Amino acid sequence: MGGRKLALAVLFCLVLAMLPSHTVTVAVMSVDLGSEWMKTAIVKPGVPMEIVLNNRGGKPPTAVCLKENERLLGDNALGWSVKNPKTVYRHLQSLLGKKHDNLQVELYKKRFPEHQLLEDPVRGTVYFKNSEEMQYTPEELLGMVLNYSRVLAQDFAEQPIKDAVITVPAFFNQAERRAVLQAAQMAGLKVLQLINDNTAVALNYGVFRRKDIDNTVKNMMFYDMGSGSTTATIVTYQTVKTKEYGTQPQLQIRGVGFDRGLGGFEMDLRLRDHLAKLFNEQKKSKKDVRENHRAMAKLLKEAQRLKTVLSANADFMAQVEGLMDDIDFKAKVTRIEFEELCADLFERVPGPVQDALATAEMKLDEIEQVILVGGSTRVPKVQEVLLKAVGKGELGKNINADEAAAMGAVYQAAALSKAFKVKPFLVRDAAVFPIQVEFTRETEEEGIKTLKHNKRILFQRMAPYPQRKVITFNRYNDDFEFYINYGDLSFLSQEDLSVFGSLNLTTVKLSGIGSSFQKHTDAESKGIKAHFNMDESGVLLLDRVESVFETIVEEKEEESTLTKLGNTISTLFGGGSSEPAPNVTEPVQVIVIVSPSITQGQGCDEEEVPPESEKNGKDEDVKDTAQKDEGVKDEAQKDEEKQDEAEKSAGEGKSEEVTLFLLVKEESDGEKSGNVEAEKDEEEEKKAKPLKKSKIAEEITVELVINDILDPTADDVTASKKKLQDLTDRDLAKQEREKSLNSLEAFIFETQDKLYQEDYQLVVSEGEKEQMSAKLSEASEWMDEHGYDATTKQLREKLSQLRILLVSGVTLSLSASDLEEPDGS
Repeated sequence: MGGRKLALAVLFCLVLAMLPSHTVTVAVMSVDLGSEWMKTAIVKPGVPMEIVLNNRGGKPPTAVCLKENERLLGDNALGWSVKNPKTVYRHLQSLLGKKHDNLQVELYKKRFPEHQLLEDPVRGTVYFKNSEEMQYTPEELLGMVLNYSRVLAQDFAEQPIKDAVITVPAFFNQAERRAVLQAAQMAGLKVLQLINDNTAVALNYGVFRRKDIDNTVKNMMFYDMGSGSTTATIVTYQTVKTKEYGTQPQLQIRGVGFDRGLGGFEMDLRLRDHLAKLFNEQKKSKKDVRENHRAMAKLLKEAQRLKTVLSANADFMAQVEGLMDDIDFKAKVTRIEFEELCADLFERVPGPVQDALATAEMKLDEIEQVILVGGSTRVPKVQEVLLKAVGKGELGKNINADEAAAMGAVYQAAALSKAFKVKPFLVRDAAVFPIQVEFTRETEEEGIKTLKHNKRILFQRMAPYPQRKVITFNRYNDDFEFYINYGDLSFLSQEDLSVFGSLNLTTVKLSGIGSSFQKHTDAESKGIKAHFNMDESGVLLLDRVESVFETIVEEKEEESTLTKLGNTISTLFGGGSSEPAPNVTEPVQVIVIVSPSITQGQGCDEEEVPPESEKNGKDEDVKDTAQKDEGVKDEAQKDEEKQDEAEKSAGEGKSEEVTLFLLVKEESDGEKSGNVEAEKDEEEEKKAKPLKKSKIAEEITVELVINDILDPTADDVTASKKKLQDLTDRDLAKQEREKSLNSLEAFIFETQDKLYQEDYQLVVSEGEKEQMSAKLSEASEWMDEHGYDATTKQLREKLSQLRILLVSGVTLSLSASDLEEPDGS
């Protein structure tokens, strides 16, 4: 009986194993996308927040190596840079959203002369050309990096992951942000949000200090110097009251200062060039080491190690074996020499601090603490200069400088995911660059027609987002166009402006306006309304454009339930007469319908940009002052009040009703007032009919002309996805082949070894052993001659044949003790 139960249990397990498995994906991830390194974190059930390490136990570099028949990622790719630097692509961030003539592209060519960067004839951007068959855009290469981070995360989480929050520098403009989203799309990732890396750091800091945050304002500064850039951010922490969550902690980005070119990589390059100079001075070779790409890659690797060592030592002996032409290199470098090489860089350290203070309109004594973030803040001279600039007793080092952004981003990923419930922590991020709408309109004065250029501020500098806004264009009754551009960027240095890219974002061409006016000739125009949305990723979208009209219509009056009940009771007790009793005053219901606001079911309130002012018949530029520091909170409160009103309304598109009761005394049969009075009563009765202001919105056809960087077409994205998937399939096929090859080699070796073990001598006859040994030797010879060129299928078939041949005679996987009958059987 027991044996039958066991058999049934085994059968049940086999049936379960054969059933298709449906994996529920609940894990989410974050990617802190640095210019040199990337950090990945995950959240899954049972694992609250954890950094994902690569197979070497560290953070993987943001690097891709593309050889003729092989692709390497992370550390493997970086290791290949000293062998064949032309095949290794890194520091891709600086090329995102850049046209071929951008100075940032020229700088990249100077830093990495081994690469051939060409201009895309359609988009004007750049792409790498290694050969006719190997051509890749920066977005495609970044997509490979993002997919690699997902592979690491999935291996760690032991389940598929598709949702991610990705960090970007706070100074990334619209084109750069769109480029990151395109790279993620090519990698097959669903981006929950692009979060600014400084905001992610601030969130990580706040989440672990919830108890220290109260209604008292606390201003902190985070100074982040990474490999490619430096950012200083002023963040305000305090608790605020919300209708949905009650009192919760909130962080608000108040000020941001940055230096795009100040980072550890520039220090590495200067050390590299110094080492090259020392090698040339040693005159061990007649060639200039600077013309040898491979030798310069070796010197860069040594320079990076040297910088780290000099942070803790006064001097160090740099050395590279076989630098060039089998010549070894060795030279002593001191910390003083390093600091002299980078003297102008250290002078730029206080710059972002001053810019952040100016943006926030704060003074240093209002900042409680300056906290260090980023690996390059470990350079002693950076800390020395910064400490002097901020005038504090010490610099804060109480967060993980490398992991803070990834941990903050993964907390946000969990908050945005429907699979997790986290404690609310409100985030008010800010747009670093102002955006405005510009348009030209014909005006007439004293019979003279002129064209006037108008500007309307859409999002001011440091305006909070996500946020929706509406701009109303009055005095237009025919098709026109307007322009979405960056606003006043005078706060940027000339160097920043030179690499910023196009200041013009989009030309919006509207058509169908004239026909909408012809369709509603009896209605009053309320203007052409353009609805904008700056989403959670800081990307500006034009949701829709409408031609709005308003008309007054009669609304069929419907008796209320109370009135109907009263009439019923009156009928019951009054004999069913419908005529009112004489000299009875009855309330007559007059309904005034108030047209709803512009927002209709959009999920969040839209703020109307102040309309054009009219002064002496002339238009004036109107600036939106609602986003000043003092006004941000008030505006948010107004938005909440508007949202409450919207929730109280009957639903989307419904109007607000204001009901008035007018007392109208009706005449008795004995009261004769004449024909004139009767006519007046009729007019008053007509006036008493309910009137409704009805809003009519005709959607206008919109044509967008992108002026900064053209997005790749749908076909381009599909082709890029296929290109990346083909590489992934090739990688997987290679891994499977290596796995099959290793399995076959291991089986041959282990089985040959087992034949001579004492336990197997007891169950295998001499003849069987010789036969098996011959088969194994034959397989080993086949491996030497054909195995390393064989396909995965051939290797698997060979392994299967060996197993069948060797198991047919005797089961080698059982030891002699396994063959003995158990006691009591």
